[in-house]
Amino acid sequence: MTAKIKTGLVGYGRIGESIHAPLIDHEPLLELTAVVERNREKSREKYPDITIYRSLDEMLIQSEIQMVIICTPNAEHFPQAKAALEAGKHVVVEKPITVTSKEAEILDKLAKSKGLVLSVFQNRRWDGDFLTVKQLLEEKVLGRILHFESHFDRFRPKPKTNWREKKVPGSGILYDLGPHLIDQAIQLFGMPSWIYAEILLQRSGVEADDFFELTMMYGNLKVRLTASIMLNAPLPKFLILGEKGSYSKYGLDIQEAAFKAGIQPGTHDWGREAEEDWGKIFLENESYTYPTLPGDYTRYYKNIAKAINGEEELKVKPEEAILSMKIIEAAQKSNQEGRRVFSSEFLDQ
Repeated sequence: MTAKIKTGLVGYGRIGESIHAPLIDHEPLLELTAVVERNREKSREKYPDITIYRSLDEMLIQSEIQMVIICTPNAEHFPQAKAALEAGKHVVVEKPITVTSKEAEILDKLAKSKGLVLSVFQNRRWDGDFLTVKQLLEEKVLGRILHFESHFDRFRPKPKTNWREKKVPGSGILYDLGPHLIDQAIQLFGMPSWIYAEILLQRSGVEADDFFELTMMYGNLKVRLTASIMLNAPLPKFLILGEKGSYSKYGLDIQEAAFKAGIQPGTHDWGREAEEDWGKIFLENESYTYPTLPGDYTRYYKNIAKAINGEEELKVKPEEAILSMKIIEAAQKSNQEGRRVFSSEFLDQ
């Protein structure tokens, strides 16, 4: 039998506790053996056999881990990932991989030079609705696609006090939700010819952006990505317009809500959406519901483990994370200068 890959989790906040730890614990090829908690020992409540460390340096020196999962504030991703790679550990980083594309390129070169796996946690490639959209486009049900929209909205009128809403490197909604929306668009359509962005601070007293609208153009195909913290009305998560008809899908993938409710991944009906929540196809002379495929975030860490063991190709590659960061930087440039930014301006930088 293949030995389990000893894994250390850096950061046991909301995402580390509710998503990463359960996914690691669920995967038979991985073993959660260490957690970095600076001031608490909360992780021991669920995982009594783990070793708790107060810093990444302490964990790298004293533990026998083979892989490090980084779930700390965005500005800490680069130095912590770099330290882990230099120590000879495989690394998974919460999105965004780093705050700049240059930092991500440094990590990519370092990982390749040491023969290590480096990936960013793009779990939403395994959202049920996104898997359904991929299938829908592959089946060409709507014909040639002319317009594609993806939204990721919340309603949080009162700003929080955490780092995500402060004026610090890597804060704001573009860094928070942009990597997911951009990654999905790239998976579906590849590189755009140009982008245009509006990035706003809409709530009173906020320090970090809380709205963005990003246009990515592919010839005559317009891809519109938006995220808002002030939307409290129904709006399709996905809206696709094609020559033969349209598709609309409301509601978010159900896996995140399941994690928050304490439901363990892999249980019965995991990731399977209720039929009444399926999206709809609208053709010229008919309309019908289109079944949502089951989502499954467990496939991410299954692939990571098999990639480390040399059994599969890595699905979420650092080069893709670098490209997403370049698009985020181009969006910031577009917003600052009020113009389109062409791919030739940022691809080779």
